[in-house]
Amino acid sequence: MADVTKATVDREAQQVSGSRVVDATPEQIFDLLTDPTRHGEIDGSGMVQQARGDTARLEMGTRFGMDMKMGPLPYRITNTVVEYEENRLIAWQHLGKHRWRYELEPVDGGTLVTETFDYSTAVSSKGIELMGYPKKHCANIDATLERLADLFA
Repeated sequence: MADVTKATVDREAQQVSGSRVVDATPEQIFDLLTDPTRHGEIDGSGMVQQARGDTARLEMGTRFGMDMKMGPLPYRITNTVVEYEENRLIAWQHLGKHRWRYELEPVDGGTLVTETFDYSTAVSSKGIELMGYPKKHCANIDATLERLADLFA
């Protein structure tokens, strides 16, 4: 298996996914992913600014706020953790219902991290496609996985 699988769009599944082997244990990576104050460190889109409000460790059902920025426009979003398996899987969504998912699999050399933007659960998956987000998120996912790997290098 290659250390990096560039993100691609699966229009039928309505998902964008990419993978990378990171030189860390699943536990180390999961600790970072469950700490919302660290999300800005790995965000490859440049949109995540900082956590807001309660920044306790994320678990199933946790609601957490983020200060965001799209171009010059700041905004706030509240996410809810909707998938959770300790040290293996975490996903959250906001009012648009699309999900950001991280799956962790121990492999030789570290952990295979797969990040997925899943818009099959979205309120308007067609709107997401019309706005061009699936294609845009390919580069964002690749950049996020690179930043994550750099943190553990």
